Amino acid sequence: MWLYRIFFLFLVFQNSIAHDADSEFAEFEDFDDDNSAIFNAAGEEKDSSAATKYSVVGEDDSNEFISSDESDSFANDEESDEVLVDIEVDSEFEHFQDADEFEGFEEKEEKPLVEPKITIAKVPVNFRQSWDSYYLEILMIFGLFVYFINFALGKSKNTKIANAWFQTHKQLLEENFAMVGDDGNLERNDNVKMIKESENVFTLWCSGRTCCEGMLVELRLIKRQDLVAIIANMMKPSLDQVQITVRMNKEDMENFIFAVASKKTALHISKDLQDISIYCSERKAGEKYNIPSSFQVMSEIAESTSAMLDSKIIAVLNNYTECVDYIHFSDQYSGLKPTEEATSPTLKQPQVQKVLRFGFNIPVKGMPLEEAQKRLKPLMVMVFYCINKVKNYRLSKEGKHKADKNRQKVEEAFLKSTHQARAEAAAAKREEKKRLEKERIMAEDDPEKQRRWEIREEKRQAKKKAPRMKQLKVKAL
Repeated sequence: MWLYRIFFLFLVFQNSIAHDADSEFAEFEDFDDDNSAIFNAAGEEKDSSAATKYSVVGEDDSNEFISSDESDSFANDEESDEVLVDIEVDSEFEHFQDADEFEGFEEKEEKPLVEPKITIAKVPVNFRQSWDSYYLEILMIFGLFVYFINFALGKSKNTKIANAWFQTHKQLLEENFAMVGDDGNLERNDNVKMIKESENVFTLWCSGRTCCEGMLVELRLIKRQDLVAIIANMMKPSLDQVQITVRMNKEDMENFIFAVASKKTALHISKDLQDISIYCSERKAGEKYNIPSSFQVMSEIAESTSAMLDSKIIAVLNNYTECVDYIHFSDQYSGLKPTEEATSPTLKQPQVQKVLRFGFNIPVKGMPLEEAQKRLKPLMVMVFYCINKVKNYRLSKEGKHKADKNRQKVEEAFLKSTHQARAEAAAAKREEKKRLEKERIMAEDDPEKQRRWEIREEKRQAKKKAPRMKQLKVKAL
């Protein structure tokens, strides 16, 4: 009995499956009938586009096709001559469609590229042909031309003045010195010339004479090669000068200071020179010594003044007043005074020399060079006369005593003014010595020696800080 039941259920199940299959394919048959009309109306081109509407939505174990309702919507779309294809987007690219994924990201509008604007300067075709537009350049070129022409002419003239002076006095110099124009060479040079220090300074060194180490001749001429200096000289005139310095031996000159100079130069040297400003700052008129009033006399000892201003020197000063600038004899010559701006005071007195200094003006204007140099020749004769006179001159006992006393006062004043500086220098020297000793002790590997040094140093410091007691001696009755 139960076999009949199983067979009946099998038949029913088989019938239901066949019915379902027929119903499913019947939907497609209706769909095909409807689309056939569309295909006929649209043509071959519509046929290919409509065919794409049958797209597979998804693939599983059983294929599922688009429903009939969807096919009706496709048919309506065909009537509007528009083809729409609905293809489901893959889930892998869905985040590109989500606006929240790009939150905070602002799309920048791309600006269209603009070509750069080129501006062309308007340049005049032709320059002005007038020279008025170049007046500044013309003035500069003319000024440079005049400067270089003046440089060449001034340099040549200064060289001619120096050569003329040397040729005029060469014989006189060779008669009084064994070597004229000593340039350091041991061999004798007959073609001697003055040494050119600059375009306006020429020097000559002579040596080989008794009672003096040598003589230095300096020709300090006007800066004729410098146009600016010439213009300044017009406002403040100056003259060409011959400056002679004779270095005397220490045993061949007494201790005295004497000077004769024109008023302008006397004021200058009394303020600037160290020896005159200290020993003989008082300036006396020249009339008292029978010399022109344009001169002033400065002397440390009165007897040396009368001894130096003898008849021959007075005659030279009267006859060559415009040529003599100064005469200066000193055993304490150290140059110019130290300026007040000096930061570190000197602890030693400056080195002094015994010198005879002469300054003569060269008269260039109004006469030829050779004649002007010949006019200076008697002044050079006076220089050698003064050398011999100073060598033979001796002070009296009163004069020597006064000179020594003056120099002792100056030395005491210098020591007093530098006492504090010397005390500070001595203290610094002691501290440096102690520091070096401490470094030497600490460098040794002997703790016991270091300890003894520290104890000794502490005792010394305590003794130094302790108050000093005076001991009074009382005689026994």
